[in-house]
Amino acid sequence: MKEIFSIVLSGAAGQGVQTVENLFTNIAKNSGYYVFATKEYMSRVRGGNNSTEIVISSKPVRAFRRKIDLLVVLNSNAIERLRDRIDDETIIIGEEKFIKGEKNAIFVPLIDISKEFGSIIYANSVAAGILSGIINADMEVVKNTVKQYFSEKGENVIQSNLNSILKGFEIGKDLNINFEIEKNNDVKKHMLFNGSKAVANGAVAGGCNFISSYPMSPATAVFTELAKMSKDKKIIVDQAEDEIAAANMVIGAWYAGARALVSTSGGGFALMEEAISLSGMIETPIVVHLGQRPGPATGLPTRTEQGDLNLVLYAGHGTFPRIILAPSTLEEAFYLSAQAFNFADKFQVPVFILTDQYFLDTYYNVEKLPSVEVHRYIVETTKDYKRYELTENGISPRGIPGYGEGVVRVDSDEHDEYGHITESPKVRVDMVNKRMKKLNEILKDFISPVLCGNKDYEYLFVSWGSTSQILKEAIEELNNEKIAMLHFPQVYPLARKVEDYLKKAKKVIFVEQNATGQFADLVRMEFGIDTSNRILKYDGFPFSVEELKEKIGEAL
Repeated sequence: MKEIFSIVLSGAAGQGVQTVENLFTNIAKNSGYYVFATKEYMSRVRGGNNSTEIVISSKPVRAFRRKIDLLVVLNSNAIERLRDRIDDETIIIGEEKFIKGEKNAIFVPLIDISKEFGSIIYANSVAAGILSGIINADMEVVKNTVKQYFSEKGENVIQSNLNSILKGFEIGKDLNINFEIEKNNDVKKHMLFNGSKAVANGAVAGGCNFISSYPMSPATAVFTELAKMSKDKKIIVDQAEDEIAAANMVIGAWYAGARALVSTSGGGFALMEEAISLSGMIETPIVVHLGQRPGPATGLPTRTEQGDLNLVLYAGHGTFPRIILAPSTLEEAFYLSAQAFNFADKFQVPVFILTDQYFLDTYYNVEKLPSVEVHRYIVETTKDYKRYELTENGISPRGIPGYGEGVVRVDSDEHDEYGHITESPKVRVDMVNKRMKKLNEILKDFISPVLCGNKDYEYLFVSWGSTSQILKEAIEELNNEKIAMLHFPQVYPLARKVEDYLKKAKKVIFVEQNATGQFADLVRMEFGIDTSNRILKYDGFPFSVEELKEKIGEAL
């Protein structure tokens, strides 16, 4: 009996690969299988060649895999792009003209079949039906999923897609492909989430009620998810004229008492740096979600990388505290996105949520989401209110205009306790010290790294963000008691206690998706320890479990 079966669909932009992904992942999950799905796509509206990997499993699976058990081909150049993931056991389904000459090829005239139902646009539903038949999906689940997915398209569209997918279902059953994944009825109760939904729902759980952004892949998906929820959750949504305006509006919203978010990617964030300094100086919070993609400049706009840690770490002129969070699981993304608002409110500093294209576009089933409480720290002002009152921990009581009798005066110039502009050397030093004292307070709420594997390890692999789940599954499959991994949900600031994990290991190896090892550099700078052993990748594609197993073996 197999535990994992990997399916890849490949076609051009506009052929409906994403529709198949959405339909089939829901059908598979609601039929009782654990599901993982992720996509890679070219930066174009139509044409090219994109692919979606859908892993069906009898156990939880949360990481990208290189091996393809079944490949469904929808256009001409898919085979050559995926050649290094195809082996002698890979079954390939598609039009004869696309897969002729391939080992284990099964010719299916998807276009001709779809024309029977009125249009070639139904080829994707036929494909989803074939896959549903192969995995022996529940027929009622198939019907209900199609009806729900196309519910806003009208009865004719629903029926045409339903007929197409049921025809595909028959074909898939008749193929008699050896599919031996065991079902689990408990999985049917799980939620199917992706990274974008996890961040957006986490923001809502954290009290987010305003978002202003300028669209930029891959971060736009979070903006879109919040826009979908805006009426039900009472969220004000603003598509700004540019990133500078978006960031400044978010600061203005926090100043007025809202809990606001801006979602962007590296290129957009570069334009926001002045606003980040403004947030640092006037101690008005800002929460930024940054979906990383390879740079510099436009780089690879639809690919993935962990290359913007340094950007958020050093963004803005001058010196001021900040917090950087980087989720590795959907549950963690939900929790950290909510917690980002509590942190911003409590410490009055910029808070960053770092994700990437791979993470935002990755789906899997989630049993339950963590509970999060919203904590507010706004005070009612008095007549003698001091917005920048010098306090022992550096955190001044934060009032908002109209709540109380005091004036809430802020100034981007250096200022005294009342917010009046000043060039007094003494006040300047007092204010810098006040702001920097917050770092010690932030560290009291430090989110500790997560250790996976044997506590008596000899080799410790260190990661952050989306890479952690791939590393975790690779280490679990290696089943070597000498190996453990350490994932950092909070990558800045870092508490001294993390040194204990690192010093305990015979060898520490950092695993990151950037060209230099930005987090390894940060750890070396913070603790002065050797972080020179690094496994790095920066070709725009995520690590696979198989790839990391090989790299780990080489690193020991």
